[in-house]
Amino acid sequence: MGGIFSSDLSAQVAAGKPAVRQRVEPGLDNALRWKWWVAPSPEKDWGLPLPERPALPPVAMPATSSSQAPRAGIDPASVYEVKRGDVLIRIAKRVHVPVAQLKIFNGLQGDMIHIGQQLKIPNADELKAMGFPSPAPAKPAPEGKAGPAAALKPTGETNILRDNVTMQVFLDRARFSPGPITGTPGATFQKIQHLYQTAHPEANEGFLEKAKAAVGEPFTLYTLKAEDFRFIAPPKAERAGTPAPTAKHPTKGKAAPAATPAPSYVEMTSATMLAYRSPWEFVAERFHCDEAFLRSLNKKLKTQPVIGAEFQVPNVLPFEIENAFREPLQPPSDPLNPVTAAVVELSRIEISRGGTLVAVMPMALARPSLRGRGSWTILDAIPHPRMATLQEIREQSVAPAVSNFYVGPKPEGSPTPEKPALTTEQYLPAGPKNPVGILWINLGKAKNTEPLPYGLHGTSIPDRMRTHESLGGLRLTNWDIARVVHLLPPGTPLLWK
Repeated sequence: MGGIFSSDLSAQVAAGKPAVRQRVEPGLDNALRWKWWVAPSPEKDWGLPLPERPALPPVAMPATSSSQAPRAGIDPASVYEVKRGDVLIRIAKRVHVPVAQLKIFNGLQGDMIHIGQQLKIPNADELKAMGFPSPAPAKPAPEGKAGPAAALKPTGETNILRDNVTMQVFLDRARFSPGPITGTPGATFQKIQHLYQTAHPEANEGFLEKAKAAVGEPFTLYTLKAEDFRFIAPPKAERAGTPAPTAKHPTKGKAAPAATPAPSYVEMTSATMLAYRSPWEFVAERFHCDEAFLRSLNKKLKTQPVIGAEFQVPNVLPFEIENAFREPLQPPSDPLNPVTAAVVELSRIEISRGGTLVAVMPMALARPSLRGRGSWTILDAIPHPRMATLQEIREQSVAPAVSNFYVGPKPEGSPTPEKPALTTEQYLPAGPKNPVGILWINLGKAKNTEPLPYGLHGTSIPDRMRTHESLGGLRLTNWDIARVVHLLPPGTPLLWK
C-alpha cells in the first residue's frame, strides 16, 4: 500500500489559498512528515492483561431458595432476597454497595440473578478486607423523586441540558450520529437533526416529545468493571506530551478537568497496545460522549476511578469494544436493497439502503487538503490496524496515480525525498488510541480492487478530529466506524458530493 500524504502549507499558498496552520495530534509532530501505511495486527486479542482482583475473604455460598433460612453466623439484615422485577444494579443502589463489589462478594460471574436468590450484603469491615472503600451513606431522595432517578441528575442540571442530551441520544440510537455528546446544540447536532427529520417527516412536529417518549431517562449509570481494564493502560505519574484543552461545563461555565496527557511518539512505538489512557477515556468512548462533558457529570469521582466506580453517562446503546469485531464484519450485498454511501461536504458520510437514508455519521479529514472526485468503492475491512513507517520523508503533496484524487499541486522547487531512516518497519501498535482507531476500511477507485493510500477509519481523538491533523484519510469516531462497517458490503459505491 502506498504512503499516506498530508497537507503542505507552501502548496496551499501556490494554489492561491491562505496558509492555515493546523494543529497536530499530540505525539505525531514529526511523524506527519513520513510515509505511512496500514498493516494488520498479528494479535487477535489486543487487550491488556486483567488487573489482579483483591483476595476474597472466606465466605459461605448464599442460599438459592426463598424457603431456606439464612445460615447460622450470618446476620439476616445482611442478606437480601431477590424479588420479582429486581435487577442487580437497582439492588446495589438500594443497599449502597457498587455492583462490582456486590458481584465479587457473592461470587457472581455476570449480572444474572433469579427470584428467591439470597445475596449477601458486605458491611464496611468486609469491604475493607476485600480492598474496597466503605459504602457511602444513604442519601435521602428529594421529595416526590425515587432514589435512582434522582441520582441521574447532576448538580445544577437544567431542563435545556436534559432536552439536548435526550435529542442527541435519540439521534445516536437511530444511527444519525451527532458526534460526541456534549449536551450543547452545536452545528453538527443541528444538521444531523435536520437530516433525520427530512428522512422521517413524521418527526417534524413534536420532535422533542417523541425523543423523550423513545429515550425515557437521558442518563443512566455505568459501573467500571475489572475486565474493562483490559483496554485501559496503567496510570503513570507523568506522561510526555501536551494535555488536551479543558472544556467548559455547558450550564455552569466552570472549566472541567483536563484530559489525560498524551504519550510521546517514543512511548507509543514502544507500547504493545495503544490503549485508553484513563478510565475517563474508556467510559467517554463507550457512551459516545465528550470526555470533558463526562467529567462535568461526575465531579465527585476520583481522578483515577477504580473498579466499582459508578459513572453517570448518556443513555446511548454503548460501544462495546470487546464485541466490536463480531463476524461477519461486513454484510453481504443485497441486490434487492443495494447500499450506497456518500461523503458529503467533506464533513459526514451518508449511507442509504434501497434508496432510503439509514445512517449519517460525522466525518473529518486527517489531511485538510485531501479531496475526492466522482465515485470510489468500499473494499475490505482491517480490524486492529497498525500503522507502519520507515520514517521516509514523503514527497510533499504529490498525488497518487489515480485520476479522481486530489491533494494539491506540487510546489515548485520541492526537495527530492530523503532515503528511509530505518531499514525495518516501525509500528504504531493497534488499539483504540491508534491514530486510525480500531478499524480501517480500504477504499478503491471506482470498480477497482486496488486499495488507495487513504481509508475510512476510526480515530484516537474523537473530540478533536475536526481541529487536528493526523495519520490516515477519512476518519470517524471509533463507535461510529464500528457501526458503519456492519452497514457497508464490499463493493459499495462511495460518492463524493
